[in-house]
Amino acid sequence: MKTIKINKKILSKNEEKATEIRAYLNEKKVRMLNLVGSPGAGKTTILEKIIEKFDNTRKIVVIEGDLYTTRDAERLKKYEIQVVQINTMGACHLEAGMVWQALKEVNLEEIDFLIIENVGNLVCTASYDLGENIRATVLSVPEGNDKLLKYPVIFQRADLIIINKIDLLPYTDFSLEEIEKDLKQINKNAPVFKLSGKTGAGLDKLCFFLEENLT
Repeated sequence: MKTIKINKKILSKNEEKATEIRAYLNEKKVRMLNLVGSPGAGKTTILEKIIEKFDNTRKIVVIEGDLYTTRDAERLKKYEIQVVQINTMGACHLEAGMVWQALKEVNLEEIDFLIIENVGNLVCTASYDLGENIRATVLSVPEGNDKLLKYPVIFQRADLIIINKIDLLPYTDFSLEEIEKDLKQINKNAPVFKLSGKTGAGLDKLCFFLEENLT
């Protein structure tokens, strides 16, 4: 019982800060995407493809969440965009308070939109609102199509769902038909984007959606 009370208090505090962030960004006319998914789902590669696709037509800032290293942030250096690193030192998710601290390093007057790459996790990240306008959940083909029912919350709370690594479909038993069936139970309103972070297939539709909803 005590644990439940503590968790509720932590989440309540996080919700308050997330609401504050959302209002602050709205005042600055900046919108934010929270990219979540398991380790190895291809979040960083998708992020790279998005940056390349916009090709400096939009000023993007990335908040990079990771447990310990800066490797993903270092991959983004070549694009000459601002990347703010958050190391959680073992925590399995970002929290709104961490994002608030990161925002202090960003000149919001000079950007079009923010992208958070959250810590790789299908459980903890589902419960923490970061003040984002859009939450995108990434599922990769090698993970298997059973993940929607095994980890339903992160898919229920998604504003859009990305099925990544579709170039590997011929080599797996991953079923897009099963995904569509499960989504009818879990989140029938979220648009689904099927793409390959490696080849860029399907990226145009995703970037068009982001252009329409983040700028």
